[in-house]
Amino acid sequence: MSETADFPSGDLMKGKRGLVMGVANKNSIAWAIARQLHAQGAEIAFTYLNEAMERRVRPLAESLGAPVIVECDVTSDESMDKAFAAVAAAWTSIDFLVHAIAFTDKAALEGSFVENTTRQNFKDTMDVSAFSFVDAARRAARLMPNGGSMITLTYLGSERTVPNYNVMGVAKAALEASMRYIARDLGPRGVRVNAVSAGPVKTLAAAGISSGRHMLSFNRKASPLREDTDVRGVAGAALYLLSDLGRSCTGETLHVDAGFHIVGMPDEDALAE
Repeated sequence: MSETADFPSGDLMKGKRGLVMGVANKNSIAWAIARQLHAQGAEIAFTYLNEAMERRVRPLAESLGAPVIVECDVTSDESMDKAFAAVAAAWTSIDFLVHAIAFTDKAALEGSFVENTTRQNFKDTMDVSAFSFVDAARRAARLMPNGGSMITLTYLGSERTVPNYNVMGVAKAALEASMRYIARDLGPRGVRVNAVSAGPVKTLAAAGISSGRHMLSFNRKASPLREDTDVRGVAGAALYLLSDLGRSCTGETLHVDAGFHIVGMPDEDALAE
């Protein structure tokens, strides 16, 4: 089976080039998005955090023929400068950006938000999980003279409390607000900016949350579709927003979570299953 065999193929992204930031391994939502975009004809550049992550990311990126695979630490201006310079050197312009980066201390993702959130971790979480999109969007926009599209990944914990999601929920709320302001600023330049709010998916990030398994189970039982969030649906939503199909859509947070976000109170039989 090819790397894109389980994603619909076509030419929706033919002739388009872009950057995907945040692939951690083959189970990453960002990787599913990259595969879907590639199946529709996109050329994709990738960033990775450090040498350890490069060992995971490079083989995946190379399987899609990535012309640029570059190290990028989003907390470092120098590293960001080098990464975007590498993209600019390969292509004079890009058409899309996928931002799928978030981080916090694992100790902050359990128990009490009030008691377990330190000043330094709050700053670090905001820097990596929210400001990095602002910085990446600013740099990517300079490579979009003819317009383009950007997306970031978020989660319902930005809107409602979720056990043990804690400071990451606050960071995602900041990320979504930032997305709207970026959309406002870049709209006149023909750049659309949106967010995809994915339901729980078995990823490396989800594994770091102490109640990750409960989140998956509860979402499946309580959602209208009574199913896990399918990463192919998340990738499809990203394709819509990044392709010309998403024309006139900007500043939007698109939920892809089997409908869980509409539920005020789950059915009794759903919780009894």
